[in-house]
Amino acid sequence: MNNKKTIVVKSSHSWNLLFFAWILATSGTLISLFFSEIVQLPVCVLCWYQRIALYPLVIMLPLALFPFDIKVIRYVSPLVIFGWLVALFHVLVVAGLIPESAQPCVQGVPCSEVQFSILGFINIPMMALFTFSLIGFLLYLSKKQFTQDTY
Repeated sequence: MNNKKTIVVKSSHSWNLLFFAWILATSGTLISLFFSEIVQLPVCVLCWYQRIALYPLVIMLPLALFPFDIKVIRYVSPLVIFGWLVALFHVLVVAGLIPESAQPCVQGVPCSEVQFSILGFINIPMMALFTFSLIGFLLYLSKKQFTQDTY
């Protein structure tokens, strides 16, 4: 009985990391909706793909918190990796490192245009890349912590 209690207490660290990943995903979702629906910034094709990767995390992560199920990392990791890769590509497009012929954007809503920036260099694609990086790192730490606690 005591061993089970120890695992539950130690796995609370993994739970906290997974909870923080959910907070980041929810914040990213709300911020993206704020920019598109309230501020009325146009949403480019790459931004839509990043949203497709981010929005399901808001539902999937809390379902794994109650009751705690570490296996959710197996299901959300492909979304996080896909979102990270699209965000990285988007950052490279904005930086001008991807040729215009390779850009998947439609006319009227260019992916290479900076609609919003903080401090002159932190733009929306960079924020998305940071968010996916941090979520991926938290998922990795949560899995590592859980594995160490149970074995």
